[in-house]
Amino acid sequence: MNASIVLGLLGGLALFLYGMQMMSSGLEAAAGNRMKGILERLTSNRILGVAVGAVITAVIQSSSATTVMVVGFVNSGMMSLKQAVWVIMGANIGTTITGQLIALDVGAIAPLFAFVGVAMIVFLKKPQLHHYGSILAGLGVLFIGMEMMGTSMEPLREMPAFVNMVSTFSNPLVGIAVGAIFTAIIQSSSASVGILQALAVSGVVGLDTSVYVLFGQNIGTCITAVLAAIGTSRNAKRTTVVHLSFNIIGTVLFTILCQVTPLVPFMQSLTDNPAAQIANMHTLFNVVTTLLLLPCGGLLVKLAMRILPDREEDQKEGMHLAFLVPEPARTKQEHPIGLSAMYLTQLRQELNRMLGMAKDNIATAFQAVLERDPKEVEKAQATEEYIDFLNKEISQYISKGMVRETNAKDSSAMSSYFKITGNIERIGDHAMNICEYTQKLADKHIRFSEEAQDEIRAMEQVCLDTLALLEQEGIQPTEWLTKVSAMEQRIDDMTDEFRRKQLERMRQGSCSDEACIIFSELLTDFERIGDHALNIAQERASIAPESTDA
Repeated sequence: MNASIVLGLLGGLALFLYGMQMMSSGLEAAAGNRMKGILERLTSNRILGVAVGAVITAVIQSSSATTVMVVGFVNSGMMSLKQAVWVIMGANIGTTITGQLIALDVGAIAPLFAFVGVAMIVFLKKPQLHHYGSILAGLGVLFIGMEMMGTSMEPLREMPAFVNMVSTFSNPLVGIAVGAIFTAIIQSSSASVGILQALAVSGVVGLDTSVYVLFGQNIGTCITAVLAAIGTSRNAKRTTVVHLSFNIIGTVLFTILCQVTPLVPFMQSLTDNPAAQIANMHTLFNVVTTLLLLPCGGLLVKLAMRILPDREEDQKEGMHLAFLVPEPARTKQEHPIGLSAMYLTQLRQELNRMLGMAKDNIATAFQAVLERDPKEVEKAQATEEYIDFLNKEISQYISKGMVRETNAKDSSAMSSYFKITGNIERIGDHAMNICEYTQKLADKHIRFSEEAQDEIRAMEQVCLDTLALLEQEGIQPTEWLTKVSAMEQRIDDMTDEFRRKQLERMRQGSCSDEACIIFSELLTDFERIGDHALNIAQERASIAPESTDA
Protein backbone atom coordinates (compact mmCIF):
# COMPACT_ATOMS: atom_id res chain seq x y z
CA MET A 1 0.00 0.00 0.00
CA ASN A 2 1.71 3.18 -1.16
CA ALA A 3 1.71 6.53 0.61
CA SER A 4 -0.76 8.20 -1.79
CA ILE A 5 -3.46 5.66 -0.92
CA VAL A 6 -2.89 6.11 2.81
CA LEU A 7 -2.86 9.89 2.56
CA GLY A 8 -5.94 9.93 0.37
CA LEU A 9 -7.79 7.64 2.76
CA LEU A 10 -6.77 9.66 5.82
CA GLY A 11 -7.62 12.94 4.12
CA GLY A 12 -11.02 11.67 3.04
CA LEU A 13 -11.73 10.28 6.51
CA ALA A 14 -10.70 13.58 8.06
CA LEU A 15 -13.09 15.50 5.80
CA PHE A 16 -15.87 12.98 6.46
CA LEU A 17 -15.53 13.23 10.24
CA TYR A 18 -15.06 17.00 10.16
CA GLY A 19 -18.18 17.33 8.01
CA MET A 20 -20.15 15.35 10.58
CA GLN A 21 -18.74 17.53 13.35
CA MET A 22 -19.74 20.71 11.48
CA MET A 23 -23.25 19.37 11.04
CA SER A 24 -23.44 18.38 14.71
CA SER A 25 -22.26 21.81 15.88
CA GLY A 26 -24.69 23.61 13.59
CA LEU A 27 -27.60 21.44 14.66
CA GLU A 28 -26.71 21.80 18.33
CA ALA A 29 -26.63 25.59 18.05
CA ALA A 30 -29.80 25.76 15.94
CA ALA A 31 -32.05 23.15 17.49
CA GLY A 32 -30.56 21.43 20.54
CA ASN A 33 -33.29 22.66 22.90
CA ARG A 34 -36.09 21.66 20.52
CA MET A 35 -34.72 18.13 20.17
CA LYS A 36 -34.46 17.79 23.92
CA GLY A 37 -38.03 19.07 24.33
CA ILE A 38 -39.40 16.64 21.76
CA LEU A 39 -37.65 13.70 23.42
CA GLU A 40 -38.96 14.69 26.84
CA ARG A 41 -42.59 15.06 25.77
CA LEU A 42 -43.23 12.32 23.23
CA THR A 43 -41.74 9.16 24.69
CA SER A 44 -44.56 7.85 26.88
CA ASN A 45 -45.98 5.77 24.01
CA ARG A 46 -43.76 3.06 22.54
CA ILE A 47 -44.67 3.82 18.92
CA LEU A 48 -44.18 7.55 19.43
CA GLY A 49 -40.93 6.88 21.25
CA VAL A 50 -39.57 4.84 18.34
CA ALA A 51 -40.76 7.45 15.84
CA VAL A 52 -39.21 10.32 17.78
CA GLY A 53 -35.91 8.48 18.19
CA ALA A 54 -35.85 7.65 14.45
CA VAL A 55 -36.72 11.15 13.24
CA ILE A 56 -34.29 12.99 15.52
CA THR A 57 -31.48 10.56 14.70
CA ALA A 58 -32.23 10.85 10.97
CA VAL A 59 -31.94 14.63 11.27
CA ILE A 60 -28.72 14.67 13.30
CA GLN A 61 -27.30 11.55 11.59
CA SER A 62 -25.96 10.06 14.80
CA SER A 63 -27.57 7.34 16.88
CA SER A 64 -24.78 7.89 19.43
CA ALA A 65 -25.92 11.49 19.94
CA THR A 66 -29.52 10.46 20.55
CA THR A 67 -28.52 7.62 22.86
CA VAL A 68 -26.25 9.90 24.89
CA MET A 69 -29.13 12.35 25.31
CA VAL A 70 -31.29 9.47 26.53
CA VAL A 71 -28.60 8.37 29.00
CA GLY A 72 -28.57 11.90 30.39
CA PHE A 73 -32.36 12.05 30.67
CA VAL A 74 -32.49 8.72 32.51
CA ASN A 75 -29.65 9.84 34.80
CA SER A 76 -31.50 13.03 35.73
CA GLY A 77 -34.84 11.25 36.20
CA MET A 78 -36.55 13.02 33.28
CA MET A 79 -37.13 9.72 31.47
CA SER A 80 -37.78 6.19 32.71
CA LEU A 81 -35.66 3.25 31.61
CA LYS A 82 -38.64 1.79 29.73
CA GLN A 83 -39.19 5.05 27.81
CA ALA A 84 -35.51 5.02 26.90
CA VAL A 85 -35.88 1.60 25.25
CA TRP A 86 -38.28 2.93 22.60
CA VAL A 87 -36.08 5.92 21.74
CA ILE A 88 -32.99 3.71 21.42
CA MET A 89 -34.85 1.42 19.02
CA GLY A 90 -35.86 4.41 16.93
CA ALA A 91 -32.34 5.80 17.01
CA ASN A 92 -31.02 2.59 15.46
CA ILE A 93 -33.45 3.01 12.57
CA GLY A 94 -32.75 6.72 12.12
CA THR A 95 -29.00 6.25 11.90
CA THR A 96 -29.40 4.32 8.62
CA ILE A 97 -30.30 7.56 6.79
CA THR A 98 -26.62 8.45 6.33
CA GLY A 99 -25.94 5.25 4.45
CA GLN A 100 -29.00 5.79 2.27
CA LEU A 101 -27.87 9.33 1.44
CA ILE A 102 -24.43 8.04 0.48
CA ALA A 103 -26.05 5.36 -1.69
CA LEU A 104 -27.94 8.08 -3.59
CA ASP A 105 -24.53 9.29 -4.85
CA VAL A 106 -25.04 12.98 -4.24
CA GLY A 107 -21.28 13.51 -4.24
CA ALA A 108 -21.51 15.34 -7.57
CA ILE A 109 -23.33 18.26 -5.96
CA ALA A 110 -21.49 18.08 -2.64
CA PRO A 111 -19.22 21.03 -3.54
CA LEU A 112 -22.37 23.11 -4.09
CA PHE A 113 -23.60 22.29 -0.57
CA ALA A 114 -20.20 23.21 0.84
CA PHE A 115 -20.07 26.49 -1.14
CA VAL A 116 -23.58 27.58 -0.13
CA GLY A 117 -22.92 26.73 3.50
CA VAL A 118 -19.62 28.59 3.66
CA ALA A 119 -21.17 31.57 1.83
CA MET A 120 -23.90 31.74 4.48
CA ILE A 121 -21.29 31.70 7.25
CA VAL A 122 -19.02 34.30 5.64
CA PHE A 123 -21.45 36.75 4.04
CA LEU A 124 -24.58 36.68 6.22
CA LYS A 125 -24.63 38.40 9.60
CA LYS A 126 -27.53 36.67 11.36
CA PRO A 127 -26.15 34.05 13.83
CA GLN A 128 -29.06 31.65 13.21
CA LEU A 129 -28.22 31.58 9.49
CA HIS A 130 -24.61 30.80 10.39
CA HIS A 131 -25.85 27.66 12.15
CA TYR A 132 -27.78 26.54 9.07
CA GLY A 133 -24.75 27.36 6.94
CA SER A 134 -22.64 25.12 9.17
CA ILE A 135 -25.12 22.28 8.61
CA LEU A 136 -25.00 22.69 4.82
CA ALA A 137 -21.24 23.10 4.70
CA GLY A 138 -20.79 20.06 6.92
CA LEU A 139 -23.01 17.99 4.62
CA GLY A 140 -20.98 19.07 1.60
CA VAL A 141 -17.63 18.40 3.27
CA LEU A 142 -18.90 15.00 4.43
CA PHE A 143 -19.68 13.88 0.89
CA ILE A 144 -16.47 15.36 -0.52
CA GLY A 145 -14.59 13.28 2.05
CA MET A 146 -16.63 10.24 1.05
CA GLU A 147 -15.74 10.75 -2.60
CA MET A 148 -12.08 11.21 -1.71
CA MET A 149 -12.01 7.97 0.31
CA GLY A 150 -13.66 6.03 -2.51
CA THR A 151 -11.20 7.32 -5.10
CA SER A 152 -8.14 6.66 -2.93
CA MET A 153 -9.19 3.07 -2.22
CA GLU A 154 -9.76 1.99 -5.82
CA PRO A 155 -6.14 0.72 -6.28
CA LEU A 156 -6.57 -1.58 -3.27
CA ARG A 157 -8.63 -4.06 -5.31
CA GLU A 158 -5.50 -4.83 -7.34
CA MET A 159 -3.41 -5.62 -4.28
CA PRO A 160 -3.50 -9.36 -3.42
CA ALA A 161 -2.37 -8.85 0.18
CA PHE A 162 -5.20 -6.43 0.93
CA VAL A 163 -7.76 -8.55 -0.92
CA ASN A 164 -6.70 -11.60 1.09
CA MET A 165 -7.01 -9.66 4.33
CA VAL A 166 -10.46 -8.37 3.44
CA SER A 167 -11.59 -11.88 2.48
CA THR A 168 -11.24 -12.91 6.12
CA PHE A 169 -14.18 -10.56 6.88
CA SER A 170 -16.48 -13.26 5.49
CA ASN A 171 -15.76 -15.17 8.70
CA PRO A 172 -18.61 -13.96 10.96
CA LEU A 173 -16.53 -13.63 14.14
CA VAL A 174 -13.70 -11.78 12.38
CA GLY A 175 -16.07 -9.46 10.52
CA ILE A 176 -18.12 -8.61 13.59
CA ALA A 177 -14.98 -7.97 15.66
CA VAL A 178 -13.43 -5.72 12.99
CA GLY A 179 -16.64 -3.71 12.59
CA ALA A 180 -17.16 -3.32 16.32
CA ILE A 181 -13.57 -2.33 17.13
CA PHE A 182 -13.19 0.15 14.27
CA THR A 183 -16.54 1.83 15.04
CA ALA A 184 -15.68 1.98 18.74
CA ILE A 185 -12.41 3.74 17.89
CA ILE A 186 -13.94 6.45 15.69
CA GLN A 187 -17.19 6.53 17.77
CA SER A 188 -19.47 6.89 14.73
CA SER A 189 -21.36 4.09 13.04
CA SER A 190 -22.35 6.50 10.26
CA ALA A 191 -18.68 7.15 9.48
CA SER A 192 -17.68 3.48 9.65
CA VAL A 193 -20.61 2.43 7.43
CA GLY A 194 -19.63 5.20 5.03
CA ILE A 195 -16.08 3.84 4.85
CA LEU A 196 -17.46 0.36 4.22
CA GLN A 197 -19.58 1.76 1.39
CA ALA A 198 -16.53 3.51 -0.05
CA LEU A 199 -14.68 0.18 -0.07
CA ALA A 200 -17.65 -1.44 -1.80
CA VAL A 201 -17.92 1.29 -4.43
CA SER A 202 -14.19 0.93 -5.11
CA GLY A 203 -14.72 -2.77 -5.78
CA VAL A 204 -12.60 -3.88 -2.85
CA VAL A 205 -15.41 -5.63 -0.93
CA GLY A 206 -18.82 -6.99 -1.76
CA LEU A 207 -21.89 -7.43 0.40
CA ASP A 208 -21.06 -11.09 1.01
CA THR A 209 -17.69 -10.03 2.47
CA SER A 210 -18.78 -6.94 4.37
CA VAL A 211 -22.12 -7.98 5.84
CA TYR A 212 -20.65 -9.19 9.15
CA VAL A 213 -18.51 -6.07 9.47
CA LEU A 214 -21.76 -4.11 9.08
CA PHE A 215 -23.37 -6.01 11.94
CA GLY A 216 -20.32 -5.43 14.14
CA GLN A 217 -20.52 -1.69 13.44
CA ASN A 218 -23.92 -1.61 15.13
CA ILE A 219 -22.32 -3.02 18.28
CA GLY A 220 -19.32 -0.67 18.15
CA THR A 221 -21.50 2.44 18.03
CA CYS A 222 -22.61 1.71 21.61
CA ILE A 223 -19.19 2.73 22.95
CA THR A 224 -20.10 6.44 22.95
CA ALA A 225 -23.09 5.88 25.20
CA VAL A 226 -21.01 3.61 27.43
CA LEU A 227 -18.45 6.41 27.89
CA ALA A 228 -21.22 8.92 28.57
CA ALA A 229 -22.64 6.65 31.28
CA ILE A 230 -19.43 6.65 33.33
CA GLY A 231 -20.22 8.09 36.74
CA THR A 232 -23.99 8.18 36.15
CA SER A 233 -26.82 6.50 38.02
CA ARG A 234 -27.50 2.77 37.89
CA ASN A 235 -30.48 3.31 35.60
CA ALA A 236 -28.42 5.42 33.20
CA LYS A 237 -25.89 2.60 32.97
CA ARG A 238 -28.74 0.18 32.30
CA THR A 239 -29.72 2.33 29.32
CA THR A 240 -26.40 1.49 27.69
CA VAL A 241 -26.97 -2.19 28.48
CA VAL A 242 -30.30 -1.98 26.62
CA HIS A 243 -28.53 -0.34 23.67
CA LEU A 244 -25.87 -3.05 23.62
CA SER A 245 -28.44 -5.82 24.06
CA PHE A 246 -30.50 -4.56 21.13
CA ASN A 247 -27.55 -4.60 18.74
CA ILE A 248 -26.09 -7.88 20.01
CA ILE A 249 -29.45 -9.64 19.64
CA GLY A 250 -29.83 -8.19 16.14
CA THR A 251 -26.30 -9.26 15.21
CA VAL A 252 -26.84 -12.83 16.41
CA LEU A 253 -30.16 -13.04 14.57
CA PHE A 254 -28.87 -11.68 11.25
CA THR A 255 -25.65 -13.67 11.40
CA ILE A 256 -27.72 -16.84 11.64
CA LEU A 257 -30.02 -15.67 8.83
CA CYS A 258 -27.05 -14.95 6.56
CA GLN A 259 -25.67 -18.43 7.30
CA VAL A 260 -28.85 -20.45 6.72
CA THR A 261 -30.84 -18.37 4.21
CA PRO A 262 -30.05 -16.66 0.87
CA LEU A 263 -30.49 -13.24 2.47
CA VAL A 264 -27.23 -11.79 1.07
CA PRO A 265 -27.88 -12.88 -2.57
CA PHE A 266 -31.44 -11.55 -2.24
CA MET A 267 -30.22 -8.09 -1.10
CA GLN A 268 -27.66 -8.09 -3.93
CA SER A 269 -30.39 -8.86 -6.46
CA LEU A 270 -32.35 -5.75 -5.51
CA THR A 271 -29.73 -3.32 -6.84
CA ASP A 272 -26.37 -3.31 -8.59
CA ASN A 273 -25.15 -0.33 -6.53
CA PRO A 274 -22.72 -1.72 -3.88
CA ALA A 275 -23.26 1.29 -1.61
CA ALA A 276 -27.04 0.82 -1.82
CA GLN A 277 -26.70 -2.88 -0.99
CA ILE A 278 -24.88 -2.05 2.24
CA ALA A 279 -27.31 0.76 3.07
CA ASN A 280 -30.31 -1.51 2.47
CA MET A 281 -28.88 -4.28 4.63
CA HIS A 282 -28.13 -1.74 7.38
CA THR A 283 -31.72 -0.46 7.24
CA LEU A 284 -33.17 -3.99 7.16
CA PHE A 285 -31.06 -5.00 10.18
CA ASN A 286 -32.34 -2.16 12.35
CA VAL A 287 -35.97 -2.16 11.18
CA VAL A 288 -36.42 -5.92 11.58
CA THR A 289 -34.65 -6.00 14.96
CA THR A 290 -36.87 -3.14 16.17
CA LEU A 291 -40.07 -4.84 15.00
CA LEU A 292 -39.05 -8.10 16.70
CA LEU A 293 -38.03 -6.47 19.98
CA LEU A 294 -40.75 -3.80 20.14
CA PRO A 295 -43.12 -6.07 22.13
CA CYS A 296 -40.20 -7.06 24.38
CA GLY A 297 -39.24 -3.67 25.78
CA GLY A 298 -40.12 -4.78 29.32
CA LEU A 299 -37.96 -7.87 28.93
CA LEU A 300 -34.99 -5.75 27.79
CA VAL A 301 -35.43 -3.63 30.91
CA LYS A 302 -35.51 -6.76 33.09
CA LEU A 303 -32.41 -8.08 31.34
CA ALA A 304 -30.58 -4.80 32.00
CA MET A 305 -31.62 -4.93 35.66
CA ARG A 306 -30.45 -8.53 35.89
CA ILE A 307 -27.06 -7.62 34.40
CA LEU A 308 -26.76 -4.50 36.57
CA PRO A 309 -28.77 -5.19 39.75
CA ASP A 310 -29.18 -2.63 42.52
CA ARG A 311 -26.30 -2.61 44.97
CA GLU A 312 -25.92 -1.08 48.40
CA GLU A 313 -22.73 0.67 47.36
CA ASP A 314 -24.67 2.48 44.62
CA GLN A 315 -26.42 4.46 47.33
CA LYS A 316 -23.79 7.17 47.40
CA GLU A 317 -22.59 8.42 50.73
CA GLY A 318 -20.61 11.54 51.40
CA MET A 319 -20.42 14.56 49.13
CA HIS A 320 -21.29 13.88 45.49
CA LEU A 321 -23.09 15.29 42.46
CA ALA A 322 -26.55 13.72 42.22
CA PHE A 323 -27.56 14.86 38.71
CA LEU A 324 -24.56 16.16 36.80
CA VAL A 325 -22.44 13.72 34.81
CA PRO A 326 -18.83 13.89 36.07
CA GLU A 327 -16.49 15.88 33.83
CA PRO A 328 -14.15 12.97 32.86
CA ALA A 329 -17.05 11.08 31.26
CA ARG A 330 -18.48 14.19 29.69
CA THR A 331 -15.30 15.35 27.95
CA LYS A 332 -15.07 12.08 26.03
CA GLN A 333 -18.37 12.80 24.34
CA GLU A 334 -17.92 13.72 20.71
CA HIS A 335 -21.57 14.14 19.76
CA PRO A 336 -22.95 17.25 21.44
CA ILE A 337 -26.42 17.36 19.85
CA GLY A 338 -28.97 18.34 22.46
CA LEU A 339 -26.55 17.76 25.30
CA SER A 340 -26.29 21.39 26.39
CA ALA A 341 -30.08 21.48 26.82
CA MET A 342 -29.89 18.32 28.90
CA TYR A 343 -27.01 19.72 30.97
CA LEU A 344 -29.03 22.86 31.72
CA THR A 345 -31.82 20.71 33.13
CA GLN A 346 -29.34 18.75 35.24
CA LEU A 347 -27.72 21.98 36.42
CA ARG A 348 -31.11 23.29 37.52
CA GLN A 349 -31.79 20.07 39.44
CA GLU A 350 -28.38 20.19 41.15
CA LEU A 351 -28.89 23.85 42.07
CA ASN A 352 -32.32 23.07 43.50
CA ARG A 353 -30.68 20.38 45.62
CA MET A 354 -28.05 22.87 46.78
CA LEU A 355 -30.75 25.45 47.55
CA GLY A 356 -32.60 22.86 49.64
CA MET A 357 -29.46 22.35 51.74
CA ALA A 358 -29.11 26.10 52.26
CA LYS A 359 -32.76 26.26 53.32
CA ASP A 360 -32.22 23.44 55.84
CA ASN A 361 -29.23 25.29 57.27
CA ILE A 362 -31.29 28.47 57.67
CA ALA A 363 -33.80 26.54 59.78
CA THR A 364 -31.00 24.89 61.77
CA ALA A 365 -29.26 28.24 62.36
CA PHE A 366 -32.29 30.10 63.72
CA GLN A 367 -33.29 27.16 65.92
CA ALA A 368 -29.73 26.93 67.27
CA VAL A 369 -29.84 30.61 68.25
CA LEU A 370 -33.26 30.32 69.87
CA GLU A 371 -32.29 27.19 71.83
CA ARG A 372 -28.67 28.30 72.44
CA ASP A 373 -27.60 24.76 71.45
CA PRO A 374 -23.98 24.56 70.15
CA LYS A 375 -24.55 20.94 69.06
CA GLU A 376 -26.61 22.21 66.13
CA VAL A 377 -23.53 24.08 64.88
CA GLU A 378 -21.73 20.82 64.02
CA LYS A 379 -24.73 19.64 61.99
CA ALA A 380 -24.89 22.95 60.13
CA GLN A 381 -21.12 22.92 59.53
CA ALA A 382 -21.34 19.55 57.78
CA THR A 383 -24.11 20.83 55.51
CA GLU A 384 -22.17 24.03 54.84
CA GLU A 385 -19.16 22.00 53.71
CA TYR A 386 -21.45 20.08 51.33
CA ILE A 387 -22.80 23.39 49.96
CA ASP A 388 -19.24 24.62 49.41
CA PHE A 389 -18.40 21.35 47.63
CA LEU A 390 -21.40 21.71 45.31
CA ASN A 391 -20.56 25.34 44.63
CA LYS A 392 -17.04 24.37 43.58
CA GLU A 393 -18.12 21.41 41.42
CA ILE A 394 -21.00 23.23 39.74
CA SER A 395 -18.89 26.33 39.09
CA GLN A 396 -16.13 24.25 37.47
CA TYR A 397 -18.72 22.35 35.46
CA ILE A 398 -20.28 25.56 34.15
CA SER A 399 -16.89 27.16 33.41
CA LYS A 400 -15.84 24.23 31.23
CA GLY A 401 -19.27 24.00 29.61
CA MET A 402 -19.29 27.68 28.59
CA VAL A 403 -16.01 27.23 26.70
CA ARG A 404 -17.66 24.65 24.42
CA GLU A 405 -21.12 26.22 24.21
CA THR A 406 -22.14 27.45 20.73
CA ASN A 407 -25.75 28.40 21.44
CA ALA A 408 -26.03 32.02 22.66
CA LYS A 409 -29.20 31.36 24.66
CA ASP A 410 -27.71 28.34 26.43
CA SER A 411 -24.49 30.24 27.10
CA SER A 412 -26.52 33.01 28.74
CA ALA A 413 -28.38 30.43 30.83
CA MET A 414 -25.08 28.91 32.00
CA SER A 415 -23.87 32.38 32.98
CA SER A 416 -27.02 32.89 35.06
CA TYR A 417 -26.60 29.51 36.74
CA PHE A 418 -22.99 30.43 37.56
CA LYS A 419 -24.24 33.52 39.43
CA ILE A 420 -27.02 31.53 41.10
CA THR A 421 -24.66 28.97 42.61
CA GLY A 422 -22.56 31.79 44.09
CA ASN A 423 -25.63 33.38 45.66
CA ILE A 424 -26.78 30.07 47.14
CA GLU A 425 -23.32 29.59 48.63
CA ARG A 426 -23.53 33.07 50.20
CA ILE A 427 -26.92 32.20 51.74
CA GLY A 428 -25.20 29.19 53.28
CA ASP A 429 -22.46 31.44 54.64
CA HIS A 430 -25.00 33.74 56.32
CA ALA A 431 -26.70 30.69 57.84
CA MET A 432 -23.34 29.72 59.35
CA ASN A 433 -22.83 33.27 60.63
CA ILE A 434 -26.13 32.98 62.49
CA CYS A 435 -25.13 29.54 63.78
CA GLU A 436 -21.87 30.85 65.18
CA TYR A 437 -23.70 33.35 67.38
CA THR A 438 -24.97 30.32 69.30
CA GLN A 439 -21.55 29.63 70.81
CA LYS A 440 -21.28 33.21 72.08
CA LEU A 441 -24.77 33.04 73.55
CA ALA A 442 -23.97 29.77 75.33
CA ASP A 443 -20.47 30.73 76.52
CA LYS A 444 -21.51 34.11 77.96
CA HIS A 445 -24.96 32.99 79.11
CA ILE A 446 -26.61 35.67 77.01
CA ARG A 447 -30.37 35.45 76.66
CA PHE A 448 -32.59 37.36 74.25
CA SER A 449 -35.75 38.94 75.53
CA GLU A 450 -39.10 37.32 74.69
CA GLU A 451 -39.80 40.11 72.21
CA ALA A 452 -36.43 39.57 70.49
CA GLN A 453 -37.06 35.82 70.33
CA ASP A 454 -40.42 36.42 68.66
CA GLU A 455 -38.68 38.61 66.11
CA ILE A 456 -36.08 35.90 65.45
CA ARG A 457 -38.89 33.39 64.87
CA ALA A 458 -40.48 35.83 62.41
CA MET A 459 -37.13 36.20 60.60
CA GLU A 460 -36.79 32.44 60.35
CA GLN A 461 -40.28 32.02 58.90
CA VAL A 462 -39.93 34.70 56.24
CA CYS A 463 -36.52 33.34 55.20
CA LEU A 464 -37.93 29.82 54.84
CA ASP A 465 -40.97 31.14 52.93
CA THR A 466 -38.70 33.04 50.54
CA LEU A 467 -36.45 30.05 49.86
CA ALA A 468 -39.52 27.79 49.47
CA LEU A 469 -40.75 30.20 46.81
CA LEU A 470 -37.41 29.89 45.02
CA GLU A 471 -37.89 26.11 44.95
CA GLN A 472 -41.36 26.27 43.39
CA GLU A 473 -41.83 25.11 39.80
CA GLY A 474 -44.43 25.85 37.12
CA ILE A 475 -44.78 29.59 37.90
CA GLN A 476 -44.45 32.14 35.09
CA PRO A 477 -41.06 33.90 35.43
CA THR A 478 -42.54 37.42 35.70
CA GLU A 479 -45.10 36.41 38.33
CA TRP A 480 -42.46 34.44 40.20
CA LEU A 481 -39.98 37.33 40.25
CA THR A 482 -42.70 39.69 41.48
CA LYS A 483 -43.45 37.40 44.43
CA VAL A 484 -39.79 37.03 45.40
CA SER A 485 -39.27 40.80 45.08
CA ALA A 486 -42.20 41.35 47.45
CA MET A 487 -40.66 38.91 49.94
CA GLU A 488 -37.29 40.67 49.74
CA GLN A 489 -38.98 44.01 50.38
CA ARG A 490 -40.74 42.47 53.35
CA ILE A 491 -37.36 41.35 54.72
CA ASP A 492 -36.01 44.90 54.31
CA ASP A 493 -39.07 46.36 56.07
CA MET A 494 -38.80 43.84 58.91
CA THR A 495 -35.08 44.64 59.29
CA ASP A 496 -35.84 48.36 59.65
CA GLU A 497 -38.72 47.68 62.04
CA PHE A 498 -36.69 45.31 64.25
CA ARG A 499 -33.76 47.76 64.40
CA ARG A 500 -36.10 50.47 65.67
CA LYS A 501 -37.52 48.12 68.29
CA GLN A 502 -34.00 47.10 69.28
CA LEU A 503 -33.05 50.75 69.86
CA GLU A 504 -36.18 51.19 71.96
CA ARG A 505 -35.22 48.17 74.10
CA MET A 506 -31.72 49.59 74.51
CA ARG A 507 -33.17 52.91 75.75
CA GLN A 508 -35.38 51.01 78.18
CA GLY A 509 -32.41 48.95 79.41
CA SER A 510 -34.17 45.63 78.67
CA CYS A 511 -31.42 44.47 76.31
CA SER A 512 -27.76 43.90 77.30
CA ASP A 513 -24.95 45.38 75.25
CA GLU A 514 -23.66 42.00 74.10
CA ALA A 515 -27.15 40.76 73.20
CA CYS A 516 -27.74 43.95 71.19
CA ILE A 517 -24.52 43.46 69.22
CA ILE A 518 -25.36 39.85 68.35
CA PHE A 519 -28.95 40.77 67.44
CA SER A 520 -27.71 43.59 65.21
CA GLU A 521 -25.33 41.25 63.39
CA LEU A 522 -28.12 38.70 63.05
CA LEU A 523 -30.32 41.37 61.41
CA THR A 524 -27.53 42.07 58.91
CA ASP A 525 -27.35 38.41 57.96
CA PHE A 526 -31.15 38.28 57.71
CA GLU A 527 -31.19 41.22 55.31
CA ARG A 528 -28.37 39.79 53.18
CA ILE A 529 -30.23 36.47 52.81
CA GLY A 530 -33.10 38.42 51.25
CA ASP A 531 -30.70 40.20 48.89
CA HIS A 532 -29.17 36.94 47.66
CA ALA A 533 -32.62 35.37 47.25
CA LEU A 534 -33.64 38.27 45.01
CA ASN A 535 -30.42 37.89 42.99
CA ILE A 536 -31.28 34.24 42.40
CA ALA A 537 -34.81 35.08 41.34
CA GLN A 538 -33.62 37.74 38.89
CA GLU A 539 -31.14 35.39 37.26
CA ARG A 540 -33.60 32.52 36.96
CA ALA A 541 -36.32 34.77 35.58
CA SER A 542 -33.91 36.04 32.92
CA ILE A 543 -33.47 32.55 31.44
CA ALA A 544 -35.71 31.56 28.53
CA PRO A 545 -38.99 29.81 29.51
CA GLU A 546 -37.82 26.38 28.32
CA SER A 547 -34.94 26.61 30.79
CA THR A 548 -36.90 28.18 33.65
CA ASP A 549 -39.69 25.83 34.48
CA ALA A 550 -38.51 26.34 38.01
